[in-house]
Amino acid sequence: MSTSTLDLAASLRAWGVIRTPLVRLREIEPSGVAIYAKCEWQQPTGSVKDRVAAAMVARAVADGALPPGARLVEASSGNTGIALARLAVMTGHPFTVVVPENVTAERIQLLTAFGAEVVFSPAEEGSNGAVRLAERLAADEGWVLLHQYENPANVDAHAVTTGPEIVEELERVDAFVACLGTGGTLMGVGRALRDVWPEVRVVAAEPPVGETIAGLRTLADGYVPPIFDPTALDGRLLVRLGDALAMLRRLVRTEGLPVGPSSGAAVHAALRVAERLPAGSVVVTVLPDGLERYLSTRVLELDAEEAGGLTLW
Repeated sequence: MSTSTLDLAASLRAWGVIRTPLVRLREIEPSGVAIYAKCEWQQPTGSVKDRVAAAMVARAVADGALPPGARLVEASSGNTGIALARLAVMTGHPFTVVVPENVTAERIQLLTAFGAEVVFSPAEEGSNGAVRLAERLAADEGWVLLHQYENPANVDAHAVTTGPEIVEELERVDAFVACLGTGGTLMGVGRALRDVWPEVRVVAAEPPVGETIAGLRTLADGYVPPIFDPTALDGRLLVRLGDALAMLRRLVRTEGLPVGPSSGAAVHAALRVAERLPAGSVVVTVLPDGLERYLSTRVLELDAEEAGGLTLW
């Protein structure tokens, strides 16, 4: 099978990627404006990255870039690595994942449960350091690097599944807000929504320099993922870790949604966008993963001042 004949959406479904619920955040949204969120923690390994991992593997197999039995290697803050570790088990590929050494214990436990080899990169180098080390390993060992930051399948996964799922459920969308990580969600969902509603605004949530929120990056660190086009954005909002954690607790305790810090960041930014829109507008965001893989970091206990000094992966 070649890429030209590959049905990417069907491949994702075949590997267990599901259509996640789109829920309205009635306790969060401002008066007159609706905020909806995709519950991506319900995917097979608990994050939106199940879509991306399945798309990258399917595309690599179709292209012949991933021969049977070849070792995969990937840099990840955790979620993509966990999703790929599951697929490696299902497809018979050994897998090495490079993660910053300060990722949460829950993520390491999940990776090793799937049999992945975990290699740590220096914490102070963040996700960029993990990428550099994964690139070196791939070059030195001849391993297959799918490279989520450069792989077009990352964008395509959302363009053929996440975005169309939103379109099928709503009559209109005025703004789409998502966390800036690899850029795949913003680019892919943004493309699908603009095909239907050309005027939809696409807004990124990113942390300020010096703060870390799991799965997010800031363009101010000097690295722009090749799959990400900053000109496709209508805006970028800075979200402090303390604000992300405060919103996480609101989502748990008022909406009943057990989500992680990146979800708090996404909804905090979505609320700020919603407050600027006229009555009748609709804002959509994505809840990337669940709460359970962050409990060891005390996300339900920290106040804003304590969170200001926390590095949270």
